[in-house]
Amino acid sequence: MKTGKKFDILKFMGKTIGLTYDLKSEWVKNDDDPPDAAAELDGPDTVEALTKAFESADHKVLRIGNARQLLAAIGKGLRVDLVFNIAEGHHGRNRESQIPNILEMFHVPFSGADALTLGVTLDKAVAKKCWIADGVPTAKFFEATLRDDLKKLNTLGYPLIVKTSQEGTSKGITKNSRVENLEQLKTEVEKICNVYKQPALCEQFIKGTEFTVAVIGNEDPIALPVVQYAVGGNTNMGNEFYSYEHIVTKSVQYICPASVEAPVAENLQEVAIAAYKSVECRDFGRVDFRVNEKGLPYVLEINPLPNLSPSEVFPMCAKAYGLTYNQLINKILDYALDRYGLLEPQEAFTRR
Repeated sequence: MKTGKKFDILKFMGKTIGLTYDLKSEWVKNDDDPPDAAAELDGPDTVEALTKAFESADHKVLRIGNARQLLAAIGKGLRVDLVFNIAEGHHGRNRESQIPNILEMFHVPFSGADALTLGVTLDKAVAKKCWIADGVPTAKFFEATLRDDLKKLNTLGYPLIVKTSQEGTSKGITKNSRVENLEQLKTEVEKICNVYKQPALCEQFIKGTEFTVAVIGNEDPIALPVVQYAVGGNTNMGNEFYSYEHIVTKSVQYICPASVEAPVAENLQEVAIAAYKSVECRDFGRVDFRVNEKGLPYVLEINPLPNLSPSEVFPMCAKAYGLTYNQLINKILDYALDRYGLLEPQEAFTRR
């Protein structure tokens, strides 16, 4: 009799969770793609880890895959309670919005930010305009194309850092991205426009230290413990900065909790939540910062689809907060289920 009751409870609690993702192994490279074109995409280990996390909470998992595979699944009569989305999409500044748009069209609940927020945040210039409007500190900037007169356009002076405006994972950022004169600025803008086929984002360079803050939740978001970046063991990065090369060579260390005084960490967490709310993130996200030599924070960007591999920064933050990987993933899922009214009070109490 006990076994039967236990089975009934688990059956009641368990949901069918669809997983949408884009795998590096499925990326078809074009001849003119840059070498880091697939940097944002996930590996099978992340999909496997998410599957096991959901199964640990008695959910059933349906691995769907990318946008085309989602459309095929919908055509065959997709039956899930909610889709847990980590898909980065393919091509263009709206690529992260592809799957959320499809899911909204077919009234399928899903985790994370909606299509509008994903579009806004992938275009860094648009996100920065939101933060400026809401009083969230971010570095001054301008966008540049091959048609622009950079000498007239640059009213900020030097040094600047030149980035892709519509990419993540530090794509396009190299040791040459920090520029100190017009000739260097022209070279980097031409590289971004020609190789990545998008405007270059040119920001005032913030000399100092670099941090990231993971945020979870909705109405009352929680900022997890702050992570500090170090290069060669040095946390005072000065003119150094996080680049794609550091990702490839694994030469950046992550310190969590950050070795800073409590007021500094608390300020970063408060600003992270403000940035998160400004662009209307949902369920989870991660905010990247530079802090200048006077201790003033500047939001660099926000990632509403941070890497959820167990070895990545986001789970590290959760561990410092006291959450295991499985607890973190199911906490994010619960936030999404609750938004849609799919989480019963008994379930919410049990998982917390």
